[in-house]
Amino acid sequence: MKLDPRRSSAFLAAVDAGSLELVATRLNITPSAVSQRISALEQDLGTPLLVRSRPCRPTVPGTRLLQYLRRSSLLESEFLAGMGMDSGPARVTLAVTNDTLATWLLPVLAPILEREGLLVEFILDDQGHTFALLEAGQALAGISGEPEPMHGCSASALGVMRYRLVASPAFRQRWFADGVSREAARHAPVMVFNRKDALQASFLLRHFDLPEGAYPFHYVPASDPYVNAIRYGLGYGLLPLEQCARLLASGELVDLTPQLHVDVPLYWHAWRIQPPRLERMGAALVKAAHAVLLPIGPA
Repeated sequence: MKLDPRRSSAFLAAVDAGSLELVATRLNITPSAVSQRISALEQDLGTPLLVRSRPCRPTVPGTRLLQYLRRSSLLESEFLAGMGMDSGPARVTLAVTNDTLATWLLPVLAPILEREGLLVEFILDDQGHTFALLEAGQALAGISGEPEPMHGCSASALGVMRYRLVASPAFRQRWFADGVSREAARHAPVMVFNRKDALQASFLLRHFDLPEGAYPFHYVPASDPYVNAIRYGLGYGLLPLEQCARLLASGELVDLTPQLHVDVPLYWHAWRIQPPRLERMGAALVKAAHAVLLPIGPA
């Protein structure tokens, strides 16, 4: 059988928009018509593809279809461009971490995207969760802390982001005048990025035997405000060296535990069979990352 393009487009749009109503507005049809197209596609394939919740989300078979449709769309754009036909700019959806986007990723990726003529949509999450975005078909490729690729994909080492435990000089004087100890850390407020951020909790448990919840903390789920919250003395926390090196050099921040750091290895995940432009983009990104990140050492 052959997939009906209108039905497939309705399904893809519903997953991207998260709402049949939004898709209906974009396509200038009724929500009922959108639902009918998706239902017809489900009948064609003999399986439910979409959970009609808020937001809409694909089922397990729907996730497989989503992965196929995203790649086929890029392949079609690649083919038309090779035939000298203007299909419009191709768009790639990449799952990346908040810290990579805030530091080294854009400077190395921007010239690659420009050279390959690609538009990008970033989906942000913690390095421990971007892998799930790839599995769910929400991204064509991405950066993850997971070294093992999912079925049909490859994983290439990018390098290590090193994190330092930092604070403002005034914060150190107030809370850690005698150095960072378990007792002092029980009372000093910690900066946590969001509820998925386990970096600070793992560090305090490993080095100071402090379980999560045994100390006060703030949530600041945006990269620049997170850095500024530490600069302004709201709390202390782990920052990638790429983000705090200048602040440490200027004295605006101080390293609370110079003898301790956290290394987070990162990997580029992509399908083994992919459009040439995406393959070239990934290869160039891996090479560029090797030049700016620390090498991943033996486990």
